[in-house]
Amino acid sequence: MNNCTGTLRLVTENKRGRTVAKDVYYEGAFKVTRPTYHDDTGQACYYIMNPGGGYLDGDRYKMEIVLEEKADLLLTTQSATKIYKTPNQAVIQETDILLKAGSVLEYIPDPLIAYRDAEYKQTNIIRMEPGATLICTDIITPGWSPDGVAFSYRLLQLKTEIYMNNRLVVFDHVRLAPGSQQIQDIGYMEGFTHLGSMIAIHEQADIPFIDELYLRIKENIDGCRIGISQLSVPGFILRVFGTSTQKIERVFTECQTILRQEWLGKDYVFLRKY
Repeated sequence: MNNCTGTLRLVTENKRGRTVAKDVYYEGAFKVTRPTYHDDTGQACYYIMNPGGGYLDGDRYKMEIVLEEKADLLLTTQSATKIYKTPNQAVIQETDILLKAGSVLEYIPDPLIAYRDAEYKQTNIIRMEPGATLICTDIITPGWSPDGVAFSYRLLQLKTEIYMNNRLVVFDHVRLAPGSQQIQDIGYMEGFTHLGSMIAIHEQADIPFIDELYLRIKENIDGCRIGISQLSVPGFILRVFGTSTQKIERVFTECQTILRQEWLGKDYVFLRKY
């Protein structure tokens, strides 16, 4: 974790039914709050913060998240990830996650907002032991520019690799480069402005469950377009095209609420950011 703009290591464990921090370390432009407990399930919630307010040219960020057996963690960010103009070097963010047997991770960061001429590369590597549960999301916005032109960033690249028993079971790669792609065409954004992705893995996520989930969430998508695909392991990836962050968040909230109820025996939790 040396030579990074911001580093974070968070290890959590289950102690008598309550998830607590076993090891917390952060340095530079990364901080994490003390845990919050939104209900009586013992799930710990941590908020990741960037005191600098955004990512700058050549910044490099590194996170390491470990959940010991039966740890239950809800991890989110304090606000949107803003990537400012990067005239020389891309911003790099790398995250390594280890989920031990019986652990549960809900990783729900706020949206990515890339400013004009920004370049951002994100890599998430997740290793899971049998019986672990994962729910993670990403939302990509059309970015920001002084003249209001959408998709004025140079590159957004998001890679996710998920391993089970050291075997690669999911490889997801989203790459948007508006300068070299017909960004509004079929196969890219298809006329929409925002893209959301949710990956969920749980031993109950079989085909009947996924089919029923799709039918339940498609009834209230508010003009979004959704698609859901089964993974090679019990789980799915949900894609959502939308015209605002809030519309995609509502789809994800409905889906996450169902997963929390059906898989985890929990109610929806409001993260109190606004």
